[in-house]
Amino acid sequence: MSEEQPKGNKPAQPTGKRQLSGASTTSTSSYEAKKIARTDVQTDETPGGGPAAFPGEVVSEMRKVVWPTGRQMLNYTLIVFAFLIVMTALVWGVDALAMMVVEWILVP
Repeated sequence: MSEEQPKGNKPAQPTGKRQLSGASTTSTSSYEAKKIARTDVQTDETPGGGPAAFPGEVVSEMRKVVWPTGRQMLNYTLIVFAFLIVMTALVWGVDALAMMVVEWILVP
């Protein structure tokens, strides 16, 4: 039973000599030679530097934030309000329809 491939779509094939022969691309000796011992391990008893370091970390993170311009903020606000109006109309419609169905079933 042969599997037929669609025309023009060939499965990905390995290209390197090692992949074609099935040999591993990483040997244990080369891996051990490239392995780096970590020297930046902190030995502090309080992880993260403690509560005193928190305000400085907050300031450094806030400097990384890309703040939107006034025009972008207005655009985002209008999009959120439009979405809220659509969702409110959808929920109101489903509620009104459910109320009519319940009244139709319960009221003789």
